[in-house]
Amino acid sequence: MPDIDAIARRLDTLATAVSIGGRTLLLADTNPIPREWDHITKVDPEGGKRLPLMYPLYLGHTSAVSVGGSRNVTEQNTLETFDLLDTAPVTAFHEPSEATHVTEAIHDRAEFMAVPEVLNGDTNAIVGALGKSLEYGREEMAPEIIREKLPVPLGGTVEDRLSNFLISWLFDAAVFEAYIIMNVDSAAAREAGVTEADRLSPREAKQHAMAAEHHLESEVVYLEYSGRFGGSEAVDILDAIDEGVEWSRVWYGGGLDNREDARAVLDAGADAVVVGDIFHRTAAEEREHCEAAREALATDADREGIEEWVRENVDIDAFSGTRYLSTIRSVEDPETVARQYLATAMETYFWLVRKRDALAADPPETVGDIERALGTEVPATDASQSVESGNPGETPTLDSGVARSLAVSVLAEAAGLSAPLPVAHLAVGLDPLSQEP
Repeated sequence: MPDIDAIARRLDTLATAVSIGGRTLLLADTNPIPREWDHITKVDPEGGKRLPLMYPLYLGHTSAVSVGGSRNVTEQNTLETFDLLDTAPVTAFHEPSEATHVTEAIHDRAEFMAVPEVLNGDTNAIVGALGKSLEYGREEMAPEIIREKLPVPLGGTVEDRLSNFLISWLFDAAVFEAYIIMNVDSAAAREAGVTEADRLSPREAKQHAMAAEHHLESEVVYLEYSGRFGGSEAVDILDAIDEGVEWSRVWYGGGLDNREDARAVLDAGADAVVVGDIFHRTAAEEREHCEAAREALATDADREGIEEWVRENVDIDAFSGTRYLSTIRSVEDPETVARQYLATAMETYFWLVRKRDALAADPPETVGDIERALGTEVPATDASQSVESGNPGETPTLDSGVARSLAVSVLAEAAGLSAPLPVAHLAVGLDPLSQEP
């Protein structure tokens, strides 16, 4: 009889040798994070963090979207966020901040799960948090999946083995993000137990990053300043980390809202920059500008009139949409692109207001009634197709099918009907049909 344990050990040793040899000797890029990703947008599912009406256009420029947050995150609002992102031309992955944020439904929707681990925090930040996640997965999530998928109970031993297999497979398929947190005043630092004494010098950060790559096999080393820009200190740390790692991707996050800072950290060695707050601020400002334009213009204003109003009334350099786009290397003229996207948002908003007012005269009883009332009309897609971003052949456009789905959903929400898309997550909305405009 063959010794199963010995065979398994040999196969495991062979697999390890092949993996290490591929990375170090052949320089094979086996990291599942694409090397060409240079910009990640963080989207928080919680209700207070909204998306711009033109989110498919803005997100068409980013490399990927990370979905996750630390407060008021539920399975429902996370799934709703993925529903909206399905309409944008971008890869979306899930970055849970707690074990209970991981469910089968969310896992199935995300491209992959990114598990954060803090290198310079207290023991709980890297061992305790991961242990809680594994315990939750093996003792709650995996058994629930097994009971749901299999028609008959399996009994303790078999079910335990299957649970171990499922959770091992889940975490093997996950991407691990090794965080180095440098802003001790941030919520992330408080949660991870990072104090002033835990801040790292460039050489110490390099050593931590090397341990993450060679021991932890973390796919990402993430330098995080959480809410403020790290400046020359971050540049020095990134330069040191870049010398120490080859296989792991290096990401920088914290306080990025302009081209100069984004370029500085990319030039220093970051493979990608991560932005989040400025994207959500874009949504809030888009709504403010749409409402101000509605006060100043008739809702049947043409595109030329809307663009003139934007030029005369919006400081486009200060607009968060411009600042968000300026962090994306491929967008050569963020001011022009942002001005066009804002005008398209206004044009779409005015179109929706007109349709809402028309529906108020004979309120629809079903979503099908709204579809029939709209006929073949689609809001403001032609104008968005003329936008030039400095990335020829890859300029995002507002697909007519997406535009129609969003329009129907916004109107359904105003009519008190179940909307096809969860547009309550959008900053721009309409008054209810029952309310006087």
